[in-house]
Amino acid sequence: MSGAALGLEIVFVFFLALFLLHRYGDFKKQHRLVIIGTLLAWYLCFLIVFILPLDVSTTIYNRCKLAVNSSPPENNGSYVPLAPSKPKCFKPWSYIPNGIMPIFWRVVYWTSQFLTWILLPFMQSYARSGGFSITGKIKTALIENAIYYGTYLLIFGAFLIYVAVNPNFNLQWNQLQTIGIAAANTWGLFLLVLLLGYGLVEIPRSHWNGAKRGYLLMKTYFKAAKLMTEKADAEENLEDIMEEVRKVNESIKYNHPLRKCVDTILKKCPTEYQERMGRNMDDYEDFDERQNSYPSEKSLVKLHKQVIYSVQRHRRTQVQWQILLEQAFYLEDVAKNETSASRQFVHTFQSQESENKFFQYFYTPTVEWYWECLLRPWFYRVLAVVLATFSVIVVWSECTFFSTKPVLSLFAVFIQLAEKTYNYIYIEMACFLTIFFLSICVYSTVFRIRVFNYYYLASHHQTDAYSLLFSGMLFCRLTPPLCLNFLGLTHMDATISHKHTQPTAYTSIMGSMRVLSFIADGFYIYYPMLVVILCIATYFSLGTRCLNLLGFQQFMGDSEMTSDLIDEGKELIRREKRKRQRQEEGENRRREWKERYGNREDSTRSRAVHTDQKESSFSETNTNRPLSKYTRSNGRTERDRIELLQDAEPLDFNADTVNDDPLESESGR
Repeated sequence: MSGAALGLEIVFVFFLALFLLHRYGDFKKQHRLVIIGTLLAWYLCFLIVFILPLDVSTTIYNRCKLAVNSSPPENNGSYVPLAPSKPKCFKPWSYIPNGIMPIFWRVVYWTSQFLTWILLPFMQSYARSGGFSITGKIKTALIENAIYYGTYLLIFGAFLIYVAVNPNFNLQWNQLQTIGIAAANTWGLFLLVLLLGYGLVEIPRSHWNGAKRGYLLMKTYFKAAKLMTEKADAEENLEDIMEEVRKVNESIKYNHPLRKCVDTILKKCPTEYQERMGRNMDDYEDFDERQNSYPSEKSLVKLHKQVIYSVQRHRRTQVQWQILLEQAFYLEDVAKNETSASRQFVHTFQSQESENKFFQYFYTPTVEWYWECLLRPWFYRVLAVVLATFSVIVVWSECTFFSTKPVLSLFAVFIQLAEKTYNYIYIEMACFLTIFFLSICVYSTVFRIRVFNYYYLASHHQTDAYSLLFSGMLFCRLTPPLCLNFLGLTHMDATISHKHTQPTAYTSIMGSMRVLSFIADGFYIYYPMLVVILCIATYFSLGTRCLNLLGFQQFMGDSEMTSDLIDEGKELIRREKRKRQRQEEGENRRREWKERYGNREDSTRSRAVHTDQKESSFSETNTNRPLSKYTRSNGRTERDRIELLQDAEPLDFNADTVNDDPLESESGR
């Protein structure tokens, strides 16, 4: 089993990252480089979280071997091994051979740092650029990132000059590398505590509120009112941009040098606008530079960028509106079915998506009623209590993990108890649950936050390329300090435990933080205590109240604006519900009409076909008989058919004779 656990987790984490990216991104429409860059960033960050427990168990086993094989410490000994509780160390099932983990961590860490500080910012500017060629997009991305890269180079250069001039500093390359890692982790820890303080409170509270049907329904009405406003704004913005595109399309003719740029812009427009502009286009009119003023290439680049943004926003609001309608209808169905005596879940509208037959076989209406109306609220309450307990343990450990005698961090206590008995499965499970909960609190906040329309992760393939790349940057910057914080909570970091024991492979890659003592002994220890203040602020919704005062509508139960938006959303949902009911009633009437009269129509068609066959067979038999007897009657029938198709001609009253059938008279002659 040596190395098998590492290989299995590498494969599992890859498919996990691929699944999440497929949920938020669009593989068909977005650029391949954007998909690959985001997938690689997410994959490396998730991989660090899943592999770190294996590193901890392997380190504990290596410490045990050193403790057994090492001689007793001398009086002035600088190395104090852990005293084993058993004479023999048992190798864990997930043991990773020596030499693999340092190389693995080095590759993963420096690749993620290259992505977050160099490649992903460049790809952000490239993806959002409105250039019409690869060279133009690269030029725009370099110009936009010149200030970004120049600032870091300026700070790093000033630091190097200070170190070279000051004789008290004698830093080597390894120490400079450690200082760079410490600077990146300090920035990440600053953001980590902010996101962690929000997630520790909001995740348990959201699950507790998830058990309240009335609360969820009111919040859905509130979201519907806000989303309708955003949807109308997106439609209006798209109309304005399409009007500018129409003017540019009419002014720049087929033989203009910038016509290719206009065609590229038209391809990004919705189909209905393309057809409308194509009908109004006159390709036979040449352009005249002296007669009209034409837009420049720079203005077309700006227009191209606006078209991409407005189309993406319009599509996203349309999809989100349909999803929100389904959610509102379902919550209303749950509220109605709670008082059902038959204990079978009845849907107002059938699901538009085809469900799996295997799932339908087990998830019957009765099972659905028991789950939605009875079991699910209690399940969410129990889960909320468990998550709240974990949050309290994390907050307590964040405030006390620097204490080694006595050990106050509960996570460190759990790991040390398991370390005495060398229960590696318990150690790995405890480490995995701890770091997994911390990751959920941080990463879920990254998925929830929204910075206007600048950064927003929308599910159902509605996230733009800029937001995907920005999320990859955040993950790569938050994951290393998150892992260091986890090692500090469990006292696996020698900087925190103050023990001269073998460090984990991950800590050895980070380097000794003793190079910067004010960061190792100050910021890393006392700054995480700020999470208590952030948790209190999140519990009393201070941030939500501040945003509400600034004019950004937030869901607050005691606000008059919230009540007005809830009423507005309820009316919007009721209107959409009536509209869908009328559509379904019309479809049902057409279906019933087809089922009722479809057989009659089929039988009528069959009788008509049978009659035609009889007539054709009768005509065939007549052709074999002498035609002289029936020549006049057949000719008259044919002339009657011709008369029905001809226009009536005026009669000549001056003629000698009036013949009813001019064709017959002609045949008589």
